[in-house]
Amino acid sequence: MSVALDRDARQAAAVKLDEEQALVRKAQSGDRLAFEDLVRRYDRDVLHLALNLVHRPEDARDIYQESFLRVYRNLHRFRFECSFYTWLYRIVTNVSLDHLRRRSSRPEDQAPAPEDTEGGTRDFFDRQPEPRASANPEKELLGQELGKRIEEAMKRLSPRERMVFEMKHFQGLRLRAIGDLLGTSEETAKNSLFRATRKLRQSLEPLR
Repeated sequence: MSVALDRDARQAAAVKLDEEQALVRKAQSGDRLAFEDLVRRYDRDVLHLALNLVHRPEDARDIYQESFLRVYRNLHRFRFECSFYTWLYRIVTNVSLDHLRRRSSRPEDQAPAPEDTEGGTRDFFDRQPEPRASANPEKELLGQELGKRIEEAMKRLSPRERMVFEMKHFQGLRLRAIGDLLGTSEETAKNSLFRATRKLRQSLEPLR
């Protein structure tokens, strides 16, 4: 039974890939409706990914727009050497990385990002339980202070270190995949993750 289900899943994935490739080829030939269909297929994924990486809804919307603009301008260069989604994911990641680099150079733009409780994409390192104020105000105050300290620690990471850390621990990507998406090697991604982890441990050591 499981073998049959696995076979059906592979067949469904193959059909989906064929449909996607057909849409991409139409869009490459100038079919605007085909391109709009591609955008509709992946718009939520792109926005969610951008929000996970930069943690600010307004910035995520800018990245969303810039990413699809790059896709539109460079679609003729897509050679089907990987899936369209992988290619799109790489573009969104690079646009997000560029954005983080620009943001890190503007001290006035370093305020902590607000949480998006409805979308479920809260600040990724705020992993402490949220106590109710009426239950334990002191504990809530300590939790808020911890969140601030962690946010400050994350700011000390370079944009690449922060992105590698997030992609590894909060998106569950393998280092090889991270390296591919960032246009570098698995070893370089591993080194960035090591530096990020070491910096965070040093910054948060007084909290232990």
